[in-house]
Parts: sequence; C-alpha cells; structure tokens
Amino acid sequence: MKALINIDYTYDFVADAGALTCGMPGQRIEGKMVELTKGFIQNGDYVVFAIDVHYKGNQYHPETKLFPPHNVRGTAGRDLFGALQDVYKENKLRENVYYMDKTRYSAFAGTDLEIKLRERDITELHLVGVCTDICVLHTTVDAYNRGFKIVVYKDAVASYNQAGHDWALGHFEQTLGAMVK
Repeated sequence: MKALINIDYTYDFVADAGALTCGMPGQRIEGKMVELTKGFIQNGDYVVFAIDVHYKGNQYHPETKLFPPHNVRGTAGRDLFGALQDVYKENKLRENVYYMDKTRYSAFAGTDLEIKLRERDITELHLVGVCTDICVLHTTVDAYNRGFKIVVYKDAVASYNQAGHDWALGHFEQTLGAMVK
C-alpha cells in the first residue's frame, strides 16, 4: 500500500506575498501537486496533508529564532496554495484524505502520522511539497529511519534555496535510497 504526503504547500510558503515564501519555484509545481493529489485520491490511496502550524507570539518554538512568523493558526497564510485548496475542499470528507497539523520540520515529529500509516499497512510513501531541503528533507529522513520505501517527485518539490534543493534531491537518492522521479 502507498500514501501521498503533501508537505506544507501553503500560502505562506508559496505565494509571492507569503511570510516565508519560496515564490516562483513553489508556484511552478502547483500543477504537478494537483495532478498527483487528484490521482492518489481517485485511486483510493491514502493522501495526507501535513501542514505546519505555529501560534502567534510563541517564543518557545525553536523556529522563532530562525524564521519570521509563518503558518500562524487562524490566518490565511495557512491555507493550501492555489488549486490544491480546492482539491482538498472537494475531498476532505473522504476516508482516504487526512489533514494533520505538524509543529516541526518532519511530518512524523510529535504527530500520529506513523500510526495512521501502519494501521493501513502502508509501506511506500510518495512525498511532494515545500521546502525540499527543510520539511521535505526531514520527513524523508524520518520515513527512511522508520523503514518506509520512499518516492520523491522532483517536479513536485521546491525550495527558496536552489543549492539546498539540488543537494536534498541527491541526498534522497544517494543516501536514503529514495526513488527520485
């Protein structure tokens, strides 16, 4: 069994006016993100929207010292970007669609993601989203450490840092044994 993990494809991370945007590189992958998500949903595969969440004024979160406020609960910055928001809205009541909050780079850190995957006998994860060298990277490393087979779509991941993006794609393949396609 397989699952698609959509990572942090939100207004704040993708839109030109987003609080911590990767901008055009993120916007370019929208079509592929939508295509893959619709395909996985229609095929009956499990689709997870793993979305970063922060709280206004939280001085204790480690990212507070690294990045400006972003993906703050209750703001439009946390909405899924572009047509992916419509895909989610149209399918959010389906049994095979799961929207989850995450508070760290990895979708596994402090969440019930692994439980949800294991109870469905999922052994293969397909990863898409932003940023390739931050949240996608940390989720991929944690998936590897948990024994999942991993597929990363190079035309459905993006970053604001091209060098980091390129490095992460190589790391997925060469160090984590992921299929990059």
